[in-house]
Amino acid sequence: MNSTFFIAKRYLFAKKSHNIINIISIISAVGIAIGCAALVIILSVYNGFDNLLRSFYDTETADLLISPAKGKTFDPSVTAPLKGEAYVESYQEILEENVYLLYEENNIVVKAKGVESDYGILNGLDKYIVDGDFSLQKEELNQIVLGRSIAAELRVNLKFLSFVEMYFPSRTGEVSIINPMGSLNTADFYPSGIISLDNDFDRQYVFVPIYALRELLEYTVEVSAVELKLTPECLNSKGVVKPQYQKRIASILGEDFLVKNRFQQNETVYKLLTYEKLAIYAILIFIMLIISCNIYSSMNMLVIEKKNDIEILKSMGADRRMIGRIFTLEGWMISLLGVITGIIVGLILCYLQIRFGLIKMPGNFIVNAYPVQVRLTDVLIVFASVSAIGFLMAKR
Repeated sequence: MNSTFFIAKRYLFAKKSHNIINIISIISAVGIAIGCAALVIILSVYNGFDNLLRSFYDTETADLLISPAKGKTFDPSVTAPLKGEAYVESYQEILEENVYLLYEENNIVVKAKGVESDYGILNGLDKYIVDGDFSLQKEELNQIVLGRSIAAELRVNLKFLSFVEMYFPSRTGEVSIINPMGSLNTADFYPSGIISLDNDFDRQYVFVPIYALRELLEYTVEVSAVELKLTPECLNSKGVVKPQYQKRIASILGEDFLVKNRFQQNETVYKLLTYEKLAIYAILIFIMLIISCNIYSSMNMLVIEKKNDIEILKSMGADRRMIGRIFTLEGWMISLLGVITGIIVGLILCYLQIRFGLIKMPGNFIVNAYPVQVRLTDVLIVFASVSAIGFLMAKR
């Protein structure tokens, strides 16, 4: 066994003549353990929320969204050839516009999304229906699926036979001061389902047949976007389209179109989650830095206590570098003891939360307990960063 390590280990577990040194060392190890456990738990909770939000946004967003670089709509004949590409699994034409809804005496302005009848099945949105079903047409009757917040504000009841009236100003007609309602196009839809993904989605979207929305907006074949679902081999491990496929489609369409992947469609949300996680990590690492200062103090006190031992080691041939390594190693072992203990405790608590959901989410959230996902990279980063801080504080 290396003599430096042997002596450092003996000093670590040997009883000190001054109890304050033991107390400071214990406080240092416990503080580091608590900090490491907190880092593992908090980073894992952020991972859980990240996965949860991604699952909802992945349902709401297409693998690739094609939209015009200028203007609001375009002729889908330009993008139609993409249907024949082997890697395109689903091709959906979309028409979106802000419209005015009236249901009995209640009204609201929302974003109407005109889609094909199989849109809910192809995108998995039908799994998030909380009342009724994702049906946009029943025989000759046009139907509407509403976000839960919209349905609540309009007080829509699927059991009633009242229609939802949709209004939009005529793009070609003249506005009449005497009869302003006469310049509005109107369409009636029977409410067939209520959907719920998240608050923003629920208060923003309604789904109607695309041909009915075209008629309301006085369009013929125009669309505002095309959503593509690609085959699994086109996606990376995070479900985002690989760059080569995105570039290929962008090159086919030219500069007149924007082609966005899942991340680019919700860039603000994903960046916010990443920045919040990094901010929390930086704050906790700073706290760990302060806690580790106790190691520096305890090592200085230990050097003073072991003054006689140091003289003996010198007489036996030990140089200053070897003596410095002994106390550096002891201080680092105190830090590593805290790091390993903290990570183990953090992993155990994460497992208990995943298995039993001990800490519940307040209010009516989409999940009952705080979501947790442990990632090996986070654990390794915590171990490496806190161990490095401990080493720097212990270095003589």
